[in-house]
Amino acid sequence: MTDETKSPAELIDARIEELGDWRGELLARLRGIVKAADPDVVEEWKWRGVPTWYHDGIICTGETYKNAVKMTFAKGASLTDPSKLFNSSLDGNVRRAIDFHEGDAVDEAALTALLQEAVALNEAKSTKKR
Repeated sequence: MTDETKSPAELIDARIEELGDWRGELLARLRGIVKAADPDVVEEWKWRGVPTWYHDGIICTGETYKNAVKMTFAKGASLTDPSKLFNSSLDGNVRRAIDFHEGDAVDEAALTALLQEAVALNEAKSTKKR
């Protein structure tokens, strides 16, 4: 099966397996948190290899780099982030990101709340357009 015939979920599975290290394990864990936070989330494969999660618009992406797994929230600057998870892309007017490094703890409860807030923001903006 070629990449063109694989579903986004299959491509994300392949990326996780291909990484074969802490980044793959963390990406799989973050993906699970996203899917648990929003059972209606839609997975996409964008920009030649970036797992992307949608619900009435982009919620976030899961990019992998040599030393980090980055979750970029498309409308992160509009989210409250009471637990101060955002630690990257803080200067922009729209996006915010969380860089996870090897060995970093993941505050699943705070991340779930942030994801759910992002979904609610997308739903609210989607409702206004209707």
